[in-house]
Amino acid sequence: MMTLATTETIEGKTLKTLGLCKGSTIQSKNLGRDITQGFKSLVGGELHAYNDMMNEARALATKRMVAEAEALGADAIVCVRYASASVMAGAAEVMAYGTAVAFVD
Repeated sequence: MMTLATTETIEGKTLKTLGLCKGSTIQSKNLGRDITQGFKSLVGGELHAYNDMMNEARALATKRMVAEAEALGADAIVCVRYASASVMAGAAEVMAYGTAVAFVD
């Protein structure tokens, strides 16, 4: 199981830096949901379909980042961060990135 941390260190571990690892995805929802979410934005409230879309995108980006770190032989990823950007109406890119590290005995 890969350890993920937003900090630069992991308590009790000496780390060897292996390099940058990242994962990304671009997600969109279907047109029918876009229309209903558009109506929802007029009256206010949480946009559940978009919230679900972003949660799915973060999970997939994280999975891809972990796979890249595993390919480097990492035991953990430190300084994990997420970034997102709208790439077009109803579609967003999510990127997960961090520093792949190995535990030094």
